[in-house]
Amino acid sequence: MRTTETICENRHFRRLYKTGKSVVTPLFVLYVRKNKQECNRLGITTSKTVGKAVQRNRCRRVLREAYRLLESEMSLGFDLILVARTRTSKVSMNAVKDALKEVLSEQGMIQP
Repeated sequence: MRTTETICENRHFRRLYKTGKSVVTPLFVLYVRKNKQECNRLGITTSKTVGKAVQRNRCRRVLREAYRLLESEMSLGFDLILVARTRTSKVSMNAVKDALKEVLSEQGMIQP
């Protein structure tokens, strides 16, 4: 992920949850907010309701890979948080990638 930094601090997550725009899909929830930087910042979260550790780790891997494949098409200057939902661990990576691409294009972050 060349143009993406990782969001690690809890205060950044809380600020984005509070002030960001949210988009809900059956596979994930996306929180988006513009930042004043020349790069995108990405955070991925999964809760224990998704499943045990194996399912949560798979959700994170699938979401990270879907984002990585779409990263070159994205505009810069956004903070994103992807929150995995229960269905994420049961579907293929291509389904997650297609859903993410659709949501990002609706938000104007990917030019169709």
